[in-house]
Amino acid sequence: MFKRVLTSGWLNFKRGGLISAATILVMTLTLIVIQGLVFFTVIADTLLNQVADKVDISVYFKTDAEEEEILNIKKEASKLSEVEQVEYVSREAALLTFKEKYKDNELLNQALEELGNNPLEASLNVRARDPRQYASVAKFFEAERFKEVVSKVNYSENQKIIDRLASIIAGVRRIGLGITLVLVVISVLVAFNTVRLAIYNAREEIGIMKLVGATNWFVRGPFVIEGILHGSIAGMLTILLFVPATAWMGPKFENFFGGVNMFSYLSGNFFETLGILVGTGVFLGVISSLIAVRRHLRV
Repeated sequence: MFKRVLTSGWLNFKRGGLISAATILVMTLTLIVIQGLVFFTVIADTLLNQVADKVDISVYFKTDAEEEEILNIKKEASKLSEVEQVEYVSREAALLTFKEKYKDNELLNQALEELGNNPLEASLNVRARDPRQYASVAKFFEAERFKEVVSKVNYSENQKIIDRLASIIAGVRRIGLGITLVLVVISVLVAFNTVRLAIYNAREEIGIMKLVGATNWFVRGPFVIEGILHGSIAGMLTILLFVPATAWMGPKFENFFGGVNMFSYLSGNFFETLGILVGTGVFLGVISSLIAVRRHLRV
């Protein structure tokens, strides 16, 4: 019985011809967009993490603050569960860094010489364990008891950069998700019409099957098999298209975005990606077939 269902499903698939090809094409386009959205998410998360890793809180201390007091605050901050690392930069070290950075700027060097003393402030560079914890770390340094020694905490400026980037990424994800949903609907409709046409062509055979006592699932089976074939081929076709595409684009994207090679990512997750794509394609095909059978067959 199962063998007959498989054979009937395969025959329905072959009879579909151009319509089956069109169904597979639309499903493939849908899966390409879905996988493209996965790649975008990986790249976006990597970019966001790279920016977040480079962001820290710089706490500046007034020029008359005692170094011992600053080091005590550093020691206290290091004990916070949210803090991963605290680096102390003395006024002298800050001045040396400033001079090295602007060694070719004669105007600034002349101004420093005329000033006669070091105008730069000592600071603590604080890195949190998680970017989401910077707000609570900043509150620690903004406490009332540090008002007399702390001149500035630059958390808000850095946080705006992270929030803006996260907002852009979230917006692009929403657009990608919207496109994916539209293509999913189109895929289901195309597959639905393919199955409906197959049902129409086999209406006499189905009628005879029902008269001789065929079960509902025996009638539905071939159309479900047809949907599985559409989805499986679309999934495998998608992965076959992505392998050369990512091999070509991977190094270019890695140079542009940094840290992400799509081909390496695909190679490292090949079977998982293949399984997800084929599984998604099969899901779309089966759902489309079941909807078509339920709506257009009285079984």
